Amino acid sequence: MSTPEKPYQPIDCNYYDRLEAWATMHTICRIVFFDDKGEQSEVSARIEDVYTLNKVEYMRLDNGLVLRLDTLVSVNNVPLPDHC
Repeated sequence: MSTPEKPYQPIDCNYYDRLEAWATMHTICRIVFFDDKGEQSEVSARIEDVYTLNKVEYMRLDNGLVLRLDTLVSVNNVPLPDHC
């Protein structure tokens, strides 16, 4: 039996806009996030899309990885602000 996901915590709107800008500019980003095991991971990739599905915000990377935005720690050394 899998553990239910924790409720989504919306991220700062200005940070969301920054993610969209990096996606638009096809910037290779250094992304630090918490993985499914709760461990901090890091990847370098381009953000292909930032979107909302069932009231949860995600980003899809060019390597196929999809991340919930509330799992982010930092992107390009810019830390995620405190949640709204």
